[in-house]
Amino acid sequence: MSWTRPADLKAQVQKLWDRGELLASLITGETPFPKRLSLKVPTSAEITDQFERVRTWTAEVRAAQHFRVEMREFRHRLFGANTIPHEVWIDTFDDSLKIIGKQRSAAAFTRLIEATKAQLPQLLPWLARRPHKALELADEWARLLSVVAWIEAHPSPGIYLRQVDIPGVHSKFIETHRAVLTELLDMVLSDTVIESAATGVSGFARRYGFRDKPCLIRFRSLDPECTTSLIGFAKDITIDAESFARLAPMVSRVFIIENEINFLAFPNMLDSIAIFGSGYGFEMLKVVTWLQQCRVYYWGDIDTHGFAILNQLRFSIRNVESFLMDRSTLMKFEPYWVVEEKQALRDLTKLNKEESALYDDLRDNRIRNRLRLEQEMVGFGWVETALTALSI
Repeated sequence: MSWTRPADLKAQVQKLWDRGELLASLITGETPFPKRLSLKVPTSAEITDQFERVRTWTAEVRAAQHFRVEMREFRHRLFGANTIPHEVWIDTFDDSLKIIGKQRSAAAFTRLIEATKAQLPQLLPWLARRPHKALELADEWARLLSVVAWIEAHPSPGIYLRQVDIPGVHSKFIETHRAVLTELLDMVLSDTVIESAATGVSGFARRYGFRDKPCLIRFRSLDPECTTSLIGFAKDITIDAESFARLAPMVSRVFIIENEINFLAFPNMLDSIAIFGSGYGFEMLKVVTWLQQCRVYYWGDIDTHGFAILNQLRFSIRNVESFLMDRSTLMKFEPYWVVEEKQALRDLTKLNKEESALYDDLRDNRIRNRLRLEQEMVGFGWVETALTALSI
């Protein structure tokens, strides 16, 4: 029997709640009530052949609380005139809450609306768009409003988040809720005080004019003769990106190396330095203009993410070349192949022809399923031979 049961009617109301339509109506005023629900009823043949089951079904639907059931008459050849449900309606918002037991949640949401109206009415559209997220944040909502109000009153403050002084709010709270605060602040602040290029939770401070901890770059000289001309006698150096950009060492080659041990053990080479890679975090190198005058090589794993990192790096340094990320290196060290846990599958637009062909073979598993060669598995004799070829 596929006739609509009371549980099916309740499920339709639950969908209205799950989609946020019921709570949003408290803000928009666009009430869906009275609302007619979908009702599948017995056919004429079923009424005739299954009369007792139809009577039982009719009684169940009519007994369902907080629905308005409209009936229609039918005649049975043996039992004469009878009625069955024809339409089912929900007449009011309160009735819908009672059906699914959401009165307390709706009351909590109403309190969020009132608090938002009083402090930051610009955020009411966000509440209408994301009512369930707002309910999840109900216990923190007052503090979130305080943070947004403070930043609105102090645009681009030029201080660290740790220095924000709001009663009852600590910097850890702001850091924990950066994602939702980004959504709220973008609705309240003028575009003129938002650094639109800074995105994601890592870009939160810069996006809203706070000071951020400096990006650090770790590097070492590969040329023993020019070590002291960089920073004293230091061989393994870590400085902030701004200082690195001003350093402008007299080198012709730069090797960006993902693996730390390879970075430390990389052979000496005239007029060269090595930079310890940082996965996908290369945006800080955009400001290092002197890199554009060097031959820059990137050495990462031969797997889909290694090529994805190379691809991203080329958005910051257009002239970067891959180093030992070729098919011959991959095949040479076949005994050391391992499995890449989660592959990158997107198209990469910054790879050259040979790199693209190998990347496609890797992501399409044409050589072996989820193939990966970690760069530390490449023998150092192979590395030294490749470096000798670069020097010729």
